[in-house]
Amino acid sequence: MRIAKPMLLILTPIGVAGGLFEAYRFGGGGLLFLMLALLMLIGAALGTVVYTIRKERQAEQTTLKPKE
Repeated sequence: MRIAKPMLLILTPIGVAGGLFEAYRFGGGGLLFLMLALLMLIGAALGTVVYTIRKERQAEQTTLKPKE
């Protein structure tokens, strides 16, 4: 895992950018638009999950704090 995590953090955005470039070359603007729309949808879904987890964790911490 010491090598895999940094590689994933670097190679994943490069691969996504390469895929978007190839989508433009292969199918023009239409395919590029569809791929960008899919990436934005996945990003929004991930963002809502992160937001919900943070909100629930904050609520849990405030209810568990002892009152002085």
